[in-house]
Formats: sequence, C-alpha cells, structure tokens
Amino acid sequence: MSPRSRTPWWRDRPAEDHRPPPAHGPGSRRGFGRTWWGRAWVRALEDQAWLEPGRLSRGRGYARRGTVRSLAVAPGGVTANVQGTRATPYDVTVKVRAFTEPEWKRVLDVIAAQLGRTAALLDGELPPELVDDVGLAGLDLLPGPHEVETRCSCPDFAEPCKHSSAVCYLVADVLDEDPFALLLMRGRERATVLAELRARRATSPDDDRAATDHEPVDEGLPARAAYAAEAAELPVPPMPPARPGRPMLADLAPPPSAGVDGEGLAVLATDAAVRAWKLATGDGDGDLTLPVEADVARRAAALLGQPALYDLASRAGMSSRQLTSHALAWRHAGTDGLRILTDDWRPDHGAMSAARNALTVVAPNTQVQVRGNRATSGRRQIRLGRDGRWYLLTKSFRGWDLAAPPADDPSALFGPG
Repeated sequence: MSPRSRTPWWRDRPAEDHRPPPAHGPGSRRGFGRTWWGRAWVRALEDQAWLEPGRLSRGRGYARRGTVRSLAVAPGGVTANVQGTRATPYDVTVKVRAFTEPEWKRVLDVIAAQLGRTAALLDGELPPELVDDVGLAGLDLLPGPHEVETRCSCPDFAEPCKHSSAVCYLVADVLDEDPFALLLMRGRERATVLAELRARRATSPDDDRAATDHEPVDEGLPARAAYAAEAAELPVPPMPPARPGRPMLADLAPPPSAGVDGEGLAVLATDAAVRAWKLATGDGDGDLTLPVEADVARRAAALLGQPALYDLASRAGMSSRQLTSHALAWRHAGTDGLRILTDDWRPDHGAMSAARNALTVVAPNTQVQVRGNRATSGRRQIRLGRDGRWYLLTKSFRGWDLAAPPADDPSALFGPG
C-alpha cells in the first residue's frame, strides 16, 4: 500500500488511547547513546540523514515512554513494533542503505589493515580511527544524506512518523551494546565479517612468505638450559627519571568523530605521567585507589588560582567555591582534610577545653563558642578530628576552609608566639 492510499489519520482516530503513560523520573529526559558511536548515530540522524526534525522530536518522547517493542536489526535495516494509540501495535521498518560488494571490499580492507581494530570490535568498541579511515575510502559507516528510509503501518503521511522516529533513536541503544550492529545494517553479519577478515589475514603477503619458506628454523635455547648454563646476568633495571615525563601532547589529538575533548585528554595524560612516576619511585600507590571526590580534590589542589580549576569544577558537577574548599583541604591534609570538612561529632566532655584555651590566647577579647568537635572564635575555628589531631579553619565567603596542616596540639596551629 502506498503512503497516499492510506486512510488519513483524522478519519480513523481511536476511541481509546493505548499508548503507555508519559515517562516520569530520571528516564523522562534521558538521552540516547552512551558510547561515542551511539551518539554519532543520533547526530547523523538529526544532522545529515535529512529526516524531518519535528517528527524526530516527537519520536524521542515515544522512545522514552517505552512504546517500542521487539526491535530487531537485520542486514539493511531494523524492524520493530511500536504501540500507538490503537490496541494493535504498528509495524515499523527503518531501512539503511547496504553497501555494495565493491564497497564492502573497501571497508574490509580498511579493517584488516590494522589487527587492533578487529580486536576492538570484538571487545565491544568501535575505534574512531576506523570510522575516519572508512570515510577516507569514500564511504560512511554512519548514515549519510538519503540513506535512511522509514516505513510505518500507521496512517500518518509524514516520513518519518513519530513511531519510526522512536525506533531510530532506540537503535543507538543497540549500537551501544554491539557496534557490529552498524555493520549488520550495512549488509554484513558479524560471522561473515570475521570470516572475511580471517581470510584476508591468511592471504596477506607476510603469511604467504611464511607458508612457502621451508628453511630450517632456529628454535633457540630452552629457558631451562639457559639458566643451567648460567647465562649472562640480567641487566640492572634503569633508575626512574628525576622528574615526571611529559606526554607527547601533539599526538593526543583525537579524531573529530570521537567526540573527545583534546584539551581534557592532554590534562589527563599529564596527570597519568605524574602518577606513573610516583609508582616508579616508590612514592605510594600513585593515588590510584582514591575515590572520585578525593581524586578531583587532588587534581584541583594543583590548579588553585588558575582558570583551569573552574573548568574542572564544571566537569565534576561542582561549584568552583566547593571545589576550591576541597582543594585547600587536600593540599593541607589529603583525605583527612576532606573528611574534617563534613565530620561533625561529639567528643568526650572536656576534650574541647584545649581548643577553647588556644583560641582565647590568640583572640583574648573574642567569645569562644564550642559545639560538638568545633570551637569557634570570630573567623577562626578549630576542629578535633576522629584521628585525635586538631585542624584550623578560617571563614571565607560562605563556608569554612582548612587553613593549615593538622597538629597534635591546638596551640601549635597558630605557630610560635
């Protein structure tokens, strides 16, 4: 049945709406595509597949409401059932242009050129370099203009209708789980792709030379015999460098299609070099066991007073004021400093008298208030940690910041005299 022969929707409006109720809670505004290639699929639909944007918008709502059922990927596209306003679900087909045989030869040649790309696919990853190299070969793994065609059994004339749009968006979830689904839509099943890649590897020039080379192979000396003969002593491992190395930042620029911030990647690479150096020199565990909040504070401690701290706060979902407080706490006392910012407990009676006396000496004309493990005098506050050490905080803006390393005696927090 052609689209024009279907009954207009306004002549066949159902008496009862069978769609699921609107979504509420965290899923009501959820995005589509957890991986970069899942998000790239969505961008391709919205930016270059030339589908009607208004209908795509309504499709997002349908996808979030759980109306799509029994979605299946097959060579050349996707089929699904979508619950609309009628009791009987609509049949939806999303067709994606399959590559021709010559085009598939070019794609497989690109994949086979680097063994690591096949390994990444098997590990559930789609290397951005693969997408870029296929593009250099004149093809797009992701849909280009006029390569997506939708069909739905609903009476809506639009292409895509909201039911087809919902299916298009949920394809991103399928791609997140298995990037081979993208190759399947382009016309090749996983087993076929892997078989053809193995065939290419088996007939590569290097393998041909190895298969025809019948000269005797020197199998070397067995390890047991080498040790028994007291072979030359193992070389002494080199000492670590005097300072952390600097990554080759020029080589870290990710391809545009990866959706990765190159500047942020360079910062992480530099930080990783410092951690590796600490491990090599025996300086702790390189802070590799820190929880996320503590690790962000550690990184922020090196950025105090720099604009980069505000960028880190935005990435961490924190206010710059909160991150500055955490960075100061980390600089003075590490994880103990972070803990003292929020730790509120009640020591034994009389334990805070030393803090009261220390504050009275520093500011004799200021009243000291003691509450729990905190003694406050004006803009100064002394807190007793559960580790038995004393911490000095000063009031700044709308909160308290750690102002000095901890001490075993509260009077030592203020230095001599």
